[in-house]
Amino acid sequence: MLDNYNLTMLTDFYEITMANGYFQSDIRNHEAVFDMFFRRVPDDGGFAIMAGVEQLIAYMKNLKFTDEDIDYLRSKNSFSEEFLEYLRNFKFTCDVWAVPEGTPIFPHEPIVIVKGPIIQAQFVETFILLTINHQTLIATKSNRIVRAAQGRPVMEFGTRRAQGASAAIDGARASYIAGCAGTACTIADRDFHVPALGTMAHSWVQTFDTEYEAFREYTRIYPDNAVLLIDTYNVLKSGLPNAIKVFKELKPKKMGVRIDSGDIAYLSKKMRKMLDDAGYPDVAIVASNSLDEYIIGELWSQGAQVDSFGVGESLITSRSSPVFGGVYKLAAVEHNGVYTNKIKVSESIDKITNPGFKTLYRLYANDTGKAIADYIAFHDEEIDESQPLTIFDPIATWKRQELRNYTARKLLCPVFEKGRLVYQSPSLPEIQKYCLAQVDTLWDEMKRFEFPHRYYVDLSQNLWQAKRDLLDSIR
Repeated sequence: MLDNYNLTMLTDFYEITMANGYFQSDIRNHEAVFDMFFRRVPDDGGFAIMAGVEQLIAYMKNLKFTDEDIDYLRSKNSFSEEFLEYLRNFKFTCDVWAVPEGTPIFPHEPIVIVKGPIIQAQFVETFILLTINHQTLIATKSNRIVRAAQGRPVMEFGTRRAQGASAAIDGARASYIAGCAGTACTIADRDFHVPALGTMAHSWVQTFDTEYEAFREYTRIYPDNAVLLIDTYNVLKSGLPNAIKVFKELKPKKMGVRIDSGDIAYLSKKMRKMLDDAGYPDVAIVASNSLDEYIIGELWSQGAQVDSFGVGESLITSRSSPVFGGVYKLAAVEHNGVYTNKIKVSESIDKITNPGFKTLYRLYANDTGKAIADYIAFHDEEIDESQPLTIFDPIATWKRQELRNYTARKLLCPVFEKGRLVYQSPSLPEIQKYCLAQVDTLWDEMKRFEFPHRYYVDLSQNLWQAKRDLLDSIR
């Protein structure tokens, strides 16, 4: 689906005005390095989950300006004919690095780096931010909900609450990366092979003369997966008794009951006892109804007997924290083989950028396999794992730690080289497996929903000094 869909003009208009400005100026042939990073984890969590790289690849593979695009731009009376001719013959030639999908990521570290002609590297800003911000937001929220479910399957049920068609489809994909078992969104199964799941709505039950008749007909049609919605009228007095009656009569291979309203903790405990007493301990109880990670956590504390969850609007919109604030900033400009580091300065320390052409390492303790810290360095800096490495807080520099017996792994993978795709995207099940394994390398204290332990993202000594020197020169 994505390989033939051109989204070149899905950009902020000022990307085009700046591109024309670069073209008309002396710096049109300069190369630039841009970083995408973010400043805060949604919901004040301990980490985010990277997602959206596959859509980014599809976008960059299809970058081209059609005749209709050129005609539209000409109609704005803002661009020279020479620039429009440049766009007509546009060819993407940048180098791109990205952190693989499913990787836990942290504030202020580069998660996408673009290096190439400044016109091109600037132009791709909007779509990079659009796709990475959205899918990373949904993957991050989904992983929180999946962790709250404590091993019970979570189904993404939010298609009709998503903010548009692409948000529903890409959101379903991102939720699967982060650990969801499947989605209600059928097209996400067709296009991305995210398992489509679902049973019936209340309207099915209401259509028949009796609840029993509705359950019996559904089970007859779907004997391999008879999951019945039992809260249309009364869960304990009619819904569950009718479901049990149908199960006894038709003996379907797989049975389940779902509730979408009421006191889930109370009802699920009563349901479990009634099912067990009827000889159906293996009938699964599915719960939905505006759930999120906090409600699911409370259900466990109240002894709820739920086997799986359907989560809708809180997941697909990340309702409690609906914006992932990734930004795309210039880090260096190259001319005649010489890089000049660039920095954005702000009164807010949090908004001061890290300059230069960089790379990103994750440091793991060999004795535990757990992640210790992330380490941002200049692109050509290598870490010698046989030697001790001193890391320090870039702000509170007196906070230092000397690492021994560690492994350093580069997180940024080459995606494009001079515009040629060099990265093979893993399958979604492979990404999901990788994601859950990488989350497991984080300490439990970082996974708390409230006041998680802070994970350090440190700068190499060389990068820290270069940043300080730039700040001193500006001051």
